[in-house]
Amino acid sequence: MVTGEREEREHLQMEAVLLRAADVLDKVGIDYAVMGGLASAAVGRARHTHDVDLFVSNEDADSGLEALDQAGFRTERTDEEWLYKAFWGDVMVDLIFESTGGITFDEEMRRRRRPIDVRDRELPAIPPEDLVVIKALAHKEHTPRHWFDALAVIEAGDLDYEYLARRARVNPGRVASLLLYARASGCDVPEEQLRELLAAAGLL
Repeated sequence: MVTGEREEREHLQMEAVLLRAADVLDKVGIDYAVMGGLASAAVGRARHTHDVDLFVSNEDADSGLEALDQAGFRTERTDEEWLYKAFWGDVMVDLIFESTGGITFDEEMRRRRRPIDVRDRELPAIPPEDLVVIKALAHKEHTPRHWFDALAVIEAGDLDYEYLARRARVNPGRVASLLLYARASGCDVPEEQLRELLAAAGLL
């Protein structure tokens, strides 16, 4: 099987598992947001990803994992600080309750979720502004996709930069470096919020 066909098959499997996991969480009343590669592909650039990432609150992580377990997923408490995992066949679902930099699924993020279309069904996804911040903080030498995922979200536009700058206060220098790169690459990044973050990082 050629690579393109294999990736398409894997993507369809991930979508099916995402919808299954969403059904479980919806049934027990747990709020969540799609994040990671699937969210990046929906609001930024299309790219292949190997798993499903769902953001939940710290308070809902245990009950969410239990609900998935009772629904037939194989589950594990991978790291009590930030991550649980659930598996349906070969597809992995990351149940994330604290992202890089101490970012959590708080009430403001919950209110600002945006719908994405998955097989003609709307699912709540992380706000693109928070996705940019998380990608900027998670970027490392061995994961350059995070940097370019974030740039694609910025390039797509329709961002609330006041909100983005406020959320970026967890690490203003890191996010400012991404926004400066994006602006130098021709993206329409407002100077006011860029200066705000540079100043907060002690760089102005």
